[in-house]
Amino acid sequence: MNATDTAATLTPGSPVAVRLVKHPRPDVRYPAVALHDDGNHAVVRAPWAGAASRDFGFVRFETGDLFTEHYWRDRWFSVKEVHAADGALKGWYCDVARPAVVDSPGSLVVEDLDLDLWLSADRSTVLRLDEDEFLASGLDSRDPTAAGQARRALDELEDLARGDAFGPLLQY
Repeated sequence: MNATDTAATLTPGSPVAVRLVKHPRPDVRYPAVALHDDGNHAVVRAPWAGAASRDFGFVRFETGDLFTEHYWRDRWFSVKEVHAADGALKGWYCDVARPAVVDSPGSLVVEDLDLDLWLSADRSTVLRLDEDEFLASGLDSRDPTAAGQARRALDELEDLARGDAFGPLLQY
């Protein structure tokens, strides 16, 4: 199945196994629950799946944090709205990635391309992240077309974040 095949969809309320392909590092796998899937825009909700806590300097992800994750089959990024255990919005963590693939009704696969963006809850901070990791990944030489798509996706995310356009993008 490829990224434009919309035959498999997620059923709202059903469990979903999310797999983030992090080549050459190990994949990240975690359980989520489907909230929406219109054949292009899939939304799942999952608790923080990492270690007990992880401090990135600009945000700290902790046990109890809840991620509402938006994936598209035609966009080269995903957007994760992050809420603390008490419900307070922390911000949006965005991954530049190949378009999402729902390879079976309960499985969502996304290939992470190392570029990320953070938008703080008060929308005052927009950070482009991991550009050094992206350069070191060798994607430019392995797949120059994908590398170009990744750079355009990061620029698009930054434009959306600075233009306060995340709201309309994330509606479902």
